[in-house]
Amino acid sequence: MAVDTPYASVRRADAEDQQAVVDVLTEAFMNDPLACWLFPQAGERGRLLSHFYRPLLTHPQGEAYLAGRREGASVWLTSAAGQSPHEEPPDAPEESAATVFGENGGRLRALGEALAPRRPDREPHLYLPCMGVVSGRQGGGLGSAMLRHRLARADADGLGAYLEASSARSRALYLRHGFEDLGEPVRVDDSPLLWPMWRPPGR
Repeated sequence: MAVDTPYASVRRADAEDQQAVVDVLTEAFMNDPLACWLFPQAGERGRLLSHFYRPLLTHPQGEAYLAGRREGASVWLTSAAGQSPHEEPPDAPEESAATVFGENGGRLRALGEALAPRRPDREPHLYLPCMGVVSGRQGGGLGSAMLRHRLARADADGLGAYLEASSARSRALYLRHGFEDLGEPVRVDDSPLLWPMWRPPGR
């Protein structure tokens, strides 16, 4: 169901929208500092980002959303208490990060290991692994519209929300929507800072 906000229409993405979600996220993060660190070869970055985002759309606990005229996209995962949102389903193909991402797999693995202890696991919550807006529409309210849309339901369900902000700009956006820093920022080797953030329910 589409929900109109003062900024944009936000709707749940369906199976036919999967490529649009991947395309929006890939374009939105092409010049993101963390994406550039993870995938330093500019000519390969778009392809690798697509590989990174696509499994999120088939996650059994995932929900994807589109905003505006397919100009913004977000993916939310619901995690039960004691469950990592990154656990592979039992029937997942045996394809390691090294196979898919080549030499970039080591950076992905190191980042995941550094973030794992920071992720909440004592209570059910939402996890926002990615939310992006295409470059020509950034700063126009699409990100806020997507946050308000999903967080309103999280509040009604009594769920907190967790994410990792990959830039100071996105961190500032999340702070405005009730998130707070969950400890110190994380850095792996020469990576940019990544801010784990938590929003209590009903914030």
